[in-house]
Amino acid sequence: MSQEQQHRPQQGDQLEPIKYGDVFNVSGELASKPIAPRVAATMQAAENVVLGETQKGGPAAVMQSAATYNERAGLVGQRDATVADREEGVTVSELIDLDGNKVITESVAGQVVGQYVELPEPGASPAAVVLEDDAITIGEALEATALSAGDKQIDQSDAAAIQAAEMRATGSSEISPGGLAAVAQYAVSANAREAETKLADVLEDATQKMGADKAVTREDAKAIIGAEVRNMSTTPGGIAESMAAAARLNQNIY
Repeated sequence: MSQEQQHRPQQGDQLEPIKYGDVFNVSGELASKPIAPRVAATMQAAENVVLGETQKGGPAAVMQSAATYNERAGLVGQRDATVADREEGVTVSELIDLDGNKVITESVAGQVVGQYVELPEPGASPAAVVLEDDAITIGEALEATALSAGDKQIDQSDAAAIQAAEMRATGSSEISPGGLAAVAQYAVSANAREAETKLADVLEDATQKMGADKAVTREDAKAIIGAEVRNMSTTPGGIAESMAAAARLNQNIY
């Protein structure tokens, strides 16, 4: 953001939040909506899974800066999300054009907030699935989440990500009775009745609870993070970040 964009206008003594229209070329309802931490975190998670990292100066970084300002100024809350955000959500997509170039498009509520092209590396080939002993597994990434965000009460977005993780690890399309996903869903239901089950309570020893495991690939991370992102609630240090980091490390090892 420019210095002009970072200096927010005031109406009397009332601070104005940074809106999408202040930092992106968007229109309509979205342009007038403040950027909230919840949506910025979702964009960051989406960038991580598709691109392997948060792009310096990219839409996620801009949104995080704006959301941090808005939250510190008391203009938005952690869980705020606008109607436009919820209806169409946040997406980061990639496609290969006819020249073999990778076109990355990032959108909020159906409007493009960033687009750029990555040229293919000479002789590049798709990354192989990592199965070596040094690779980080899905279960290990979940267990890492128990350490990094274990004190957070488990919610539906966490349960959806855990279910996707278990299915990717086991290769099954069904929830196993008494398995990790079933325990997570029960915990969400219990929390709705004023229980206080936390992520660590569910994810400790995740590898053993799932009964099967595999190394995290980018495809696994996309599926797991997608399940969390669809619920418009991501957690700093949570499942989405752990899976993106594991997939990135696995790809860099070999």
